Amino acid sequence: MSDAVYVIAEAGVNHNGDLNRALAMVDAAAEAGADAVKFQTFNPEALASRHAAQADYQVRNEGGSRDAPGSQLAMLKRLALSFDHHHALLARCKEQNIAFLSAPFDPDSARFLIDDMALPRLKLGSGELTNGPLLLQISKAGRSLILSTGMATLAEIREALGVLAFGFLQDETPPSRPAFNDAFRNQQGQALLKKHVALLHCTTEYPCPPDQVNLRAMDTLAETFGLPVGYSDHTLGIHVSLAAVARGAHIIEKHFTLDRQLPGPDHLASLEPGELKTMIDGIRDLSLALGSTDKVPGPAEQTNMVAARKSLIAAQAISRGEHFTADNVTIKRPGSGRSPMDYWEILGQAARQNYDADEVIQ
Repeated sequence: MSDAVYVIAEAGVNHNGDLNRALAMVDAAAEAGADAVKFQTFNPEALASRHAAQADYQVRNEGGSRDAPGSQLAMLKRLALSFDHHHALLARCKEQNIAFLSAPFDPDSARFLIDDMALPRLKLGSGELTNGPLLLQISKAGRSLILSTGMATLAEIREALGVLAFGFLQDETPPSRPAFNDAFRNQQGQALLKKHVALLHCTTEYPCPPDQVNLRAMDTLAETFGLPVGYSDHTLGIHVSLAAVARGAHIIEKHFTLDRQLPGPDHLASLEPGELKTMIDGIRDLSLALGSTDKVPGPAEQTNMVAARKSLIAAQAISRGEHFTADNVTIKRPGSGRSPMDYWEILGQAARQNYDADEVIQ
């Protein structure tokens, strides 16, 4: 993965099932400078049973009820995009020169993104981290994956990576936990994970309070698994995303909306287009500012060294052969002569030439 931060503008379901709004979101993400715009691909009936209640944040953000029609299934039916809509969105992304990305939530949706859409990389949300069959389907197809890790323990993440390694290896043995563990420990399996998988630290709450972010856990993911890491940001504002970049995030994913006042579960925790552009501009500047680990004078500094630093200067006229003393040597700008660090060395030495007062000592 390159050093440039990969910014995913998460449209999610903030189109509210409206293709025209989704197309406008592609345009807004491209104008803001995002690398990819991400949607969600699902069949509502395959994603949630009729008994699945909405999460607290979904009830809170929609101002709805846990009872039907406030069930997850009813909500998801309002927010789904058809497969035909996906083709239109992919075409718009190509026009706008921005990558199309989507997260599947069921096997048929994954098959569609892999076979019909021919996407080289998929995203999986935190809720799918324990969905072993879906992980296996994607890795068996050889697709790269960005995997969010909200709600997960390190052990659960390791197990998910084992499933992925097993699939990438095209192992023909029957899938099982021991087989996944062997694949994770396999040297080639590890190499394939490094080639195909990135992990996103995430806190599954919308919006996420700052004291629940635990951004240092992103460092733990990198140290534990040796994979590219990033941050899927559900906080309000942009400052935590910028902090994640400063801590070494390779990927930033952030929800955005055309209007935060629209009805729906994710709008309140999303950026509007102008805010998205401000965040991305900040990420680009911060990526440049991080620079290298070398502590040496940079090109811009080198032109200022003479003006900003100081030299040993004759405090009064000094004749050739006269000894330098604390009375006839001072320290002033410019920095084109002997370094002030030579002050103690020069005291007591004889001047090799005449110096006028205020002249730089060479």
